Amino acid sequence: MTLFLICENPRIENTNATYSMDLFIDIGNTNLKWAIGASGSLNAMRTVRHHGGLPIDLHAAWEQLSPPRRILVSNVGGTEMAGTVERVCRSYWDREPLFAAPEPHAYGVTIAYERPERLGVDRWLALIAAHRICRGPVLVIDAGTAITYDLLLGDGRHLGGLIVAGIEMMRAGLMAGTRIPWVEPEELTDPWATDTGTAIAVGSVQAPAALAERLFERLTGQAGKTPQCILAGGDAERLIPALDLPIRHRPDLVLQGLALLS
Repeated sequence: MTLFLICENPRIENTNATYSMDLFIDIGNTNLKWAIGASGSLNAMRTVRHHGGLPIDLHAAWEQLSPPRRILVSNVGGTEMAGTVERVCRSYWDREPLFAAPEPHAYGVTIAYERPERLGVDRWLALIAAHRICRGPVLVIDAGTAITYDLLLGDGRHLGGLIVAGIEMMRAGLMAGTRIPWVEPEELTDPWATDTGTAIAVGSVQAPAALAERLFERLTGQAGKTPQCILAGGDAERLIPALDLPIRHRPDLVLQGLALLS
């Protein structure tokens, strides 16, 4: 896998000006999201589960695409997935994808990490997109296989963040250490439960929601004003009903970050 540090004014070699659309790809631990766009804007996002490879329906969709001008990728799904995407891009369009990497100071955002490469590229892209969208303090939550929380001040200073197990991982980890039957309630409307299996299901939603509200309160105090909260990730819709916060749901937040790079 070739890794590129994409700067604010990237110079892309061998770009044919007749190809006006870009392809943006977000490879997560479980899902692959993608969209085409131009001039920093996106068309509708599409999502597939990748299971470590590219499913047939994704191949079918990409076969219909015209050769993109460039292909920008966020990858936290591992080197094998990155290699697969590289091979497919070469085969279909004779294009080398560009893999984004975090920058310590870029797009108005200053990363808190002493070693920026240790910040997941998806979190960095979500931060720069959230900063462009909100223009004020913001709590960025990505509810996926893991749930990440990042706090950003209005001047673009990243205060840091937290990572906890995602809803399914939290449930599975508890179930692995017990003999409690798996329960998937149709609707989790109350913040408590009256049987053990449901209590685990409800708890796996209420716990990350409570942490989000705690961080939102802390960010409010540090920023001196009420922040915004942006929520992304495959489990965002499961988390939203448990949150007593003003939420902006942006499922394509990482792709929006990639679009800024273009």
